[in-house]
Order: sequence, then C-alpha cells, then structure tokens
Amino acid sequence: MNAITGVLIKESGGEGRQMITHRTVRANGINIHLAEAGEGPLVLLLHGFPELVYSWRHQLSALAQAGYHAVAPDMRGYGRTDAPADVCRYSMLHLAGDVIGIAEGLGQPSFVVAGHDRGSPVAANVGLFRPDMVRGVVLLGDVDSLTALTAALGPDNYQQYFQQPGAAGKALEADVRATVISALVGLSADARHTQQMRTFDPATLWGDYSNQPLPGWLSEADIDYYSSEFQRTGYASALNWYRTSKLNGELMAAWHNAPLAVPSLFIAGERDWALSLIWLLPGSSTQRSALLERCGHWAQQERPDQVNELLLEFLSELPDVR
Repeated sequence: MNAITGVLIKESGGEGRQMITHRTVRANGINIHLAEAGEGPLVLLLHGFPELVYSWRHQLSALAQAGYHAVAPDMRGYGRTDAPADVCRYSMLHLAGDVIGIAEGLGQPSFVVAGHDRGSPVAANVGLFRPDMVRGVVLLGDVDSLTALTAALGPDNYQQYFQQPGAAGKALEADVRATVISALVGLSADARHTQQMRTFDPATLWGDYSNQPLPGWLSEADIDYYSSEFQRTGYASALNWYRTSKLNGELMAAWHNAPLAVPSLFIAGERDWALSLIWLLPGSSTQRSALLERCGHWAQQERPDQVNELLLEFLSELPDVR
C-alpha cells in the first residue's frame, strides 16, 4: 500500500463489489435515509454539496468487502432524508447531532467518520465534539470554516451567492441535468480549466459540459441518479447549509481553533480548485495527508481505488474493535 505521508498518490486499479441496501432511520428528530453495506466496525460517510449517498457508491462496497459496516446517509436536506423548513435547523450542531444519532440508532458505541466537501467540517466537528465515540476522522476536500473560506475568496464568490434566498435555487434548478454535469465535470480534473471559484457567474455555473462526452469516471447512469433526485427535491434545502454560516460562527465560538485530538487523515486531488485555500485556512490541518494525482474536487468518485486504498490503510492502523 501507499504510505500516507503527504506525497502524491498515483493511479492504480481494481475494486470488488458488495450489495448496497437502503433503509430509513429516525435520528435527532428527523427521518434519515441510509445506504449501507457489510458488517463489522462502523464507518460513516458524509457527502457534501451538491451530492448524495450515491457519491460514496465505490467506498461502500470496498469497505464492506474489507470487513466494515459502511453507512452513507443522505444528509439533512438532501435526497430521501427530511428537509426541515427552518433554516436554523441546518446548523453545525444539528448536522453533527444527526451523525451521532445515526450511530446510536445503529447501536454502535464507536465509529470512524469520513466527510467530503461540506461533509468534511461535519466529520471534523463530530470528532471534536465526541472523541469518546469517534475512533478516527477522514477529511476529503476539506474546508473547515465557511466564514473563513468566504473571507479568503473575497467578494462576489459562490459562497455569497448561495446565501441569497431564492436566486441560487432558481439558477440551479433551471436545468437540473445541466447543473449536475456542470458541477461534477466542471470541478473535476477533466474540466477545461481549473476553477478557482473566487468569482461565480450564475448564468454559466461551473461551465457548460452538457454537449461533451462524460469523463471515464462518470456514467450516464450516475448523472441520471443525481438528476432524478435533485429534480424531485430541488436545491433549496441543500443551500440552507450555506445560509447558516453566520449562525455557525456564533454557535461554534467555544470551539474556535480547538485541536482535533482523534487520529485524522486529509485526502485531496492535486487539481482540486480549493486546495490552495485549504492549506491557508486556520484549523484545517490534519495529522496526515495525501494528494491524488490528476484528480479534482470529487476525489472518491474520480479516483475511487486510491481513496479506498488510503481509507483501508488508515482504518487498519486504528485500534481493533472487532
């Protein structure tokens, strides 16, 4: 296996498949849809924006095959999970509470949590809040603080735009399939140019890729799944995660710059648009890190074999709870 030392991880191939099942659990006052596979120590996989449980499809089967109980929820406001109307119910404390509620509902006193994109700060904060339960934290494409990121990006960036009630949802929902392709391809290593996202044009979103062949890591079936779900739900509740930025700053004041004490790993694509910002933000450091070669923002989808290898290596080094 590749040692996790912060060096560039090159491409490799091959992964097994395990049956993925679905169910709904009641946790933290809402109904949460889960995709899961396997039996053994619990690994929770938290998606970001604009994603769903489906973004972890490659990891669910690989972790299950290796002897873990892999569980990916549709996060609050996404997919088949409840979407409360009150924006304040999308605070970091609510999101972290959902994760703890899932683990408790599954009867698991301890677990490892991995998060991608907006799921990364949730994973980090779950580790911060409950080190008694969390055995390890894995952050993919992590930016810990929306407030700090917004400041780093400057004015007129996508963070500011997403916080405008109505406008962002309307633009994203005008052509959902085009939006899905624009986001997934436009922020990947296969984009025509690296997106810095310091400015954001709602007319073009992340670029128009709808009339071009999909990259090899992304299929028409993948696009169909994302499109059908966001066509059904819209984007308004998912955007509520961004609209709690100020509230989170106030609620999380007691933990500002608090260190993450549990074992942690950071994984990112070398072509991730946010990478240059991630390393500059306070509180975003982890104990170990790895960069994936020729990979953009969607690491676990663009380079699933390498992400799986790194996840399994990290898990293997934690104290055995079997």
